[in-house]
Amino acid sequence: MSENTKTAELSALGVSIWLDDLSRERINSGGLEKLIAERDVVGVTTNPTIFAGALAKGQAYDAQVAELAKAGASVTDAVFEITTDDVAAASDIFRPVYDATNGVDGRVSIEVEPGLAHDAAGTIAQAEQLWAKVDRPNAMIKIPATVEGLEAITEVIAKGISVNVTLIFSLERHRAVIDAYLSGLEKAQAAGIDLSTIHSVASFFVSRVDTEIDKRLSEIGTDEALALKSKAGVANAQLAYRLFEEEFATDRAKALLAAGANVQRPLWASTGVKDPALPDTLYVTELAVSGVVNTMPEKTLEATFDHAPLHGDAVTGSYAEARKVLDDLAAVGVDYDDVTATLEREGVEKFIVSWNELLDTVTAALEAAK
Repeated sequence: MSENTKTAELSALGVSIWLDDLSRERINSGGLEKLIAERDVVGVTTNPTIFAGALAKGQAYDAQVAELAKAGASVTDAVFEITTDDVAAASDIFRPVYDATNGVDGRVSIEVEPGLAHDAAGTIAQAEQLWAKVDRPNAMIKIPATVEGLEAITEVIAKGISVNVTLIFSLERHRAVIDAYLSGLEKAQAAGIDLSTIHSVASFFVSRVDTEIDKRLSEIGTDEALALKSKAGVANAQLAYRLFEEEFATDRAKALLAAGANVQRPLWASTGVKDPALPDTLYVTELAVSGVVNTMPEKTLEATFDHAPLHGDAVTGSYAEARKVLDDLAAVGVDYDDVTATLEREGVEKFIVSWNELLDTVTAALEAAK
């Protein structure tokens, strides 16, 4: 790990830095090992957009695509093989981190098909398939926090599979995600599964909240509304951390923790700053607090390493101010529930578009390899 750097300082605050990107080129080139050694990266997340981008560039996948084409693989089978191979290889690279942190970090996440976001049974079945195929204890299966996803989270956790819950935008849904996790742990405990082997993170999205709310504030256009721009994302996430603290201090949670269970750590997702007028490390410095994950695109990671103005724990003393931000947003006419419902719907839709792009890319590659 690096020393006397901003990423080392962030890690010392108790923030686990995960990279929001993965490609075979990054795996084969030694790039991942370098980020572990020099940027304090201790995990990786993937999604359909990331895989679509990776497969559209370079020649790293050509040999495997040719083999799959020769074998007559369908496009969905080819995508399954390619993506799980990348995740297994990355999991092996992160295995020393996993061992050194007793399974807390060294994690590599792979997402169920986004078209299953409203299909609990389909999500559960594919989560089991992905877990079995990757076959690494430090993998995590990403499941979106839709209403149907909540049921799937409980059942997948109950089977002893570690889960990264994604696309969380609202505090109410975050509470439901924690409940689904605890329910899964209770089922796993009843089935005799060692609770200490099950890990989960709750991916709470940040910058997308600002983008949507700032758009609405601009449309309202009053001085009071405009003064609230770029404050909602951080405030919402700070309150999500308070919710995490409260929910894991209940008697129900404490009983499971005493039996060996792990807390479901908050993960700050969508931490790349979209507004160029804002500091490029805003969602890192203002959400620094012990016991969370910050999953960063490489641009944000490099900005953090270079110049993040860290100022210690930026979260636990912030709750009253954060609550006031949400109250003030309501007062000027921003409908929080509508914002978060819109973001969830659009999040699923965006991943479906990326998934279709991934299928198109692989279809073209299979055809070209014949």
